[in-house]
Amino acid sequence: MIKAGIVAAVAGLALFGLRWGETLPFSILLPFSLLGLSLALVLSRSMPRFLQVFVFMLAMVEFIFAALLVADATGGITGDLKGYVPPVSMAVGATIFAFVIYGVSRIPVIQAIMRIADRYFTSKAPSEIRLPLIGPVRASEGLIGTALLGFLIAINLGQVALNVRLNFFGRDMFNALQEKDAGAFWYQLFWIFVPLATVFISIALVEIVSQYVLRIRWRSYLNGLYVHEWLKDGTHYRMQLVGREADNPDQRIADDLRSYIDQTYTLSIGLMNQSATLVSFIAILWSLSAGFTLPGSETPVPGLLVWVCIAYAALGTWLTHVIGRPLIRLYFQQERVEADYRFSLARLREYTEQVALLDGEKAEEQALRGRFDMIVRNFMQIVSRVMRLQVFQSSYFQANVVVPYILTAPYYFIGKITLGQMQQTVGAFSSVQGALDFFITSYATIANYKAVVDRLITFESAIESVRQGAQAGDHVALTPGRNRDLSVEGVQVALPDGRVLMRADGVSFRKGEATLLTGPSGSGKSTLFRAISGIWPFGKGRIHVPDGQTMMLLPQRPYIPMGSLRAAVTYPGEKGQYPDAAIAEALRAAKLPALADRLDEERAWAQTLSLGEQQRVAVARALLAKPDWLLLDEATAALDEPTEAEIYKVLKDKLPDTTVVSIGHRSTLTAFHDRQVDMQKGEDGLFAPMDKPRAVPA
Repeated sequence: MIKAGIVAAVAGLALFGLRWGETLPFSILLPFSLLGLSLALVLSRSMPRFLQVFVFMLAMVEFIFAALLVADATGGITGDLKGYVPPVSMAVGATIFAFVIYGVSRIPVIQAIMRIADRYFTSKAPSEIRLPLIGPVRASEGLIGTALLGFLIAINLGQVALNVRLNFFGRDMFNALQEKDAGAFWYQLFWIFVPLATVFISIALVEIVSQYVLRIRWRSYLNGLYVHEWLKDGTHYRMQLVGREADNPDQRIADDLRSYIDQTYTLSIGLMNQSATLVSFIAILWSLSAGFTLPGSETPVPGLLVWVCIAYAALGTWLTHVIGRPLIRLYFQQERVEADYRFSLARLREYTEQVALLDGEKAEEQALRGRFDMIVRNFMQIVSRVMRLQVFQSSYFQANVVVPYILTAPYYFIGKITLGQMQQTVGAFSSVQGALDFFITSYATIANYKAVVDRLITFESAIESVRQGAQAGDHVALTPGRNRDLSVEGVQVALPDGRVLMRADGVSFRKGEATLLTGPSGSGKSTLFRAISGIWPFGKGRIHVPDGQTMMLLPQRPYIPMGSLRAAVTYPGEKGQYPDAAIAEALRAAKLPALADRLDEERAWAQTLSLGEQQRVAVARALLAKPDWLLLDEATAALDEPTEAEIYKVLKDKLPDTTVVSIGHRSTLTAFHDRQVDMQKGEDGLFAPMDKPRAVPA
C-alpha cells in the first residue's frame, strides 16, 4: 500500500507538472521529473524483464532530454539548433509513462503475457549476432533480445520526437504562407523539413530490419523451448491420453506462437509510441488552447481541446468495447475449428489407402464438410460482429477529420489564432486523438491476441498438469535394477481414468533369454511394454531396469518420418550417426534389398511402403542401434510366417548381445523364444503375467 501511495503521488505530481509544463520554472520541473523517473527505475526491479526494458529506455531518453534542456538553458545551444530542443513537458511525459508501465505490470493478465515473453528475454543460452561494421558478437540470447528491443524502443521514441518537431515545422510554414514570406517558407522546407524527413526515413528502414531480426530470433528460441517441453519425457503422448485442454498442439506451436510474438511486439511498441505521442502533444495542445472559451460564451476553459479530445476518445473506446467484445470468444473458437479441420485433412492423407480400400470417400467427404461448416458458421459470426464494429469505426474516424477544424475555426475567424497556429492545433489534436484511439483501431487485433494468449497459457498449463500428474501420487516408477535382469515389482497398470487394467508382481525378464508375452487382446500386454519403456505412468509399483543398458520398443505400426529414406531408417538417431554402408547393410538384412540404393530419395514413405515393409524398416533401425533390450510389440504381425522366421533369425545372428522380448499371437513365434509368459485373468478380474510351461515334444 505504501508503494502504491508513492506511485500515485508521483504520478499525480507528474500530471500537475504536465499541466503547468509551459509556465512553471524549468529549474523546478526538470529535477522533479528526473527524481520521479529515478523512483520508477527502482520500482521496475520487480517488473517483468520485457517491461523493464521500456522503463530503462525511457530513463535514457529523459537523461538525453535533460542534457539538451540544460545546455539550452545555459546558452550552449544557439541559432537554428534551438528548434530541436524538446519542451520540458516531454521529459515530464517520460516520467508519467514510466509509472503507467509500472501500473500495467501489476495487472494479472499482463503478468501472464509477460511470463511467456520473459522466457526469451531472461534466457542464458549462449548465442551470437552479426552486427554491421562490427562483426559477430557473442552473448546470451536473452541479452541479445533485450538489446534489440531497447534499440527498437529508442528508434520509436526518436520518431515521436521527430513528429513533435514536424508539428512546429507545420506551424512555421503555414505562418510563412499567411505572411507571404517566401524566404521563410523555403528555409522551413529545405533546411528544416528535408533533414527531418531524411532522418525519419533512414531510421524507419533500420527499424524494419531490426524488428524482423528480433521477431525471428524470439520465435526461434520459444519454438525450440515449446517443442522441447511438449516432447520431453513423453509429455506429448500423455497429454493425448489424459485429454487435457490443449487441442491441436501443432497449431499452438506453429501458428499461435508466431502470432503471439508478432502481436506482442506490435501492440507493446504501438502502445508505447502512442503513449509517448499522447503526453508530448497534450502539452502542445494544452498551451495552444489555453485561451479558448466555451463556444458562445466568454468563459475560459484551460486546455479546452484536451478535454474535448479525451471525452470524444473515451466515448469511442467504450462503444468499441461494447460492440467488439464478443470477438475474443469468436476468434478463440475460430482458431480451434480451423486447426481441427486442418488436422482432419492431414490424417486423411496419412490413411488414404485404408479409406480407398473401404470405399470411404463419401464418409470422409461428409465428415470434412461437417467440420468446414463449423468454420463457416463461426466465421460468419465474426463477419457480422466485425461489420458492426467497422460501421462504427468508419463513422468515428470520418468525423475525426473535421472535428478539430470545427473546434478551431471560430477562433481563427475572430483573429485569436493565426493560420499556422490553427494548423498546428489541428495537427496536435489529430496526434492526441490518434493516440487515444489506439484501443479503437487495434480492437480486432487485441481480441485475436487475447485468444492467442489464452491458447498458449492453456497449452503450458496442460503440459505442467500432465507432468505433475505423472509425478504426484501413485505412478509406475522406473528405477535402476539391482542386476542385469528386468524385473517388475508390485505393479498395477491403470488407464488414465484410474481403472486398473492389469497387475504384475515378481515377474522378471532375464538377460539373454528371449521371452514371448502372450494373452488375449485387451489384457494389457502393450500397456505393460509402454510402462517398461517409461511412457505410461498411470498405476503404481516399480520396474527395475538394468542400469546403463539401452532399450528399444518396436510397435506394430512404426513411425516413419517425412524426408529421405536415410532419415526414416536411422530414426531416432542423429544425422550422420551411421555410415551409408551400414544403413544399406541393415536394409538388406531386414529383407529390403530394393531400398538399399534409395537412401537419398525423399517422399512420403509412410504412404509409399506397405505395413510389412514399414515393420522391416523398424527392424533395420534396431540392427543399427543395437540396443541391450529389444521389445517387439507385434512388430512382425504384418509379415508372412517365412519372412517373420527370417527376421527373428537375423535378430539372433546380428544382435547376439540383445535380449528380445516379444508380444504376439501366432503360435509359430514360440519357436523363436526360450520362454513364454502368458497373461491370465485372476479371481479379482485383473490380468497378470504367468510363466507358461513349454510343451515337451512327443
